[in-house]
Parts: sequence; structure tokens; C-alpha cells
Amino acid sequence: MTNNKTFLDNAYGLSSEEETQAFYDEWSASYDAEVAANGYVTPARCAAALAQFSKNLTAPMLDIGCGTGISGQALREAGFTVLDGSDFSTQMLEQAKAKGIYRQLLTADLANPLPFKAGDYTQISAIGVLNPGHAPAETMDGILALLPQGGLFVFSLNDHALKDTSYEGRLNEHIDCGSAQLLFAEHGPHLPRIELGSKVYVIRKA
Repeated sequence: MTNNKTFLDNAYGLSSEEETQAFYDEWSASYDAEVAANGYVTPARCAAALAQFSKNLTAPMLDIGCGTGISGQALREAGFTVLDGSDFSTQMLEQAKAKGIYRQLLTADLANPLPFKAGDYTQISAIGVLNPGHAPAETMDGILALLPQGGLFVFSLNDHALKDTSYEGRLNEHIDCGSAQLLFAEHGPHLPRIELGSKVYVIRKA
């Protein structure tokens, strides 16, 4: 049996879509306990940041890469009431379903076009999702395309993703060309017990 420490130690070294999906399926049963033991705080930080700028906490919200639902729990605690979630791991989604947080849960692979209509959601989150080996920087383009003008997108980049300049580079392209406005950016703890940080962003589609 794989121990909990091994999962987290190996989470940032995955190299293929198939490997990543199998890894998270296997991790699903122990995921919540392991990240909690390491002080996982990015979901709460993201939810609090988005709540500062949201004008309607009751509007349907899409939680991309929702995993076992830890992000959904944080969003609920921040006051968001109608949540839909998506993830590529069916086993992670089973864990999320058991929490009873989401209105609906869908299987979606970020390597393919997202199965949602533009304008269905005015608020989208991708918490702990954008990182090398999981979702490339170009994923931002597809997410922003789903939002209407004025829609909000909250996401995080952990320290591993921040070392890859493509992520902040892509963000800056959207800001510089005027397709998005940066509302919030703050670096802080991610998994403090392993001394890993993350930067939380909130942007508005122009």
C-alpha cells in the first residue's frame, strides 16, 4: 500500500495525462487527510479573495478541477451557494459527490475543450489546478472564453508553477492586451508544513 507521504512527494513530478489521472484516482481516498495534515490553505485564501469582488454570491459558479471538493467547501464557507464542479478523476469526483456540496459534477479533461457554454457561469475557480504536468498556461484562455464580460476568475499558482514563467506570462498577456483586469494578487501559504507557497489571483474579464 502506498503511504500518504509518497503521494504528496510525487504529485509535482507527473509527466503525462494518463499518469496524472491514474495517480489522482489512486490518491482520492486519502487526499483530504494528507493535504489537511500539511496545512492546505489555498482554497480558503482563494474563496476569501473572490468573495471580496463578487457582486452575487448566489450566482451559479463553476469549480474547475474540484477534486474531492475541498475547494467547494471553502467556497461554501465564504458564502457561495450554487456550485458546479468538474474534474478529470472519476474517483476524486466520487469523493466530492459524497460531500453534498455541488449541484452537479462533471468529468472534464483540461487537455480538451471544456464542455460548458460561454456565459453559463459568471464566476469560475481553478484552485490548485494550473501547474506543470497538470494544466498548461494556455488553460487560462479557455477558461476566460467561458466567462461573460465582467465575469470573475479566481485561481492559484503554487511555487512550482511560479517557477515556470509561462503561467504569469500568459496572465500578463491578457492583462496587457486589455482582455482581463487584475483585481487581486497575493503570495502566501499553500502547504505550509512542507514550506510550499502559492499566489492567489482574481481577474475580471474585460
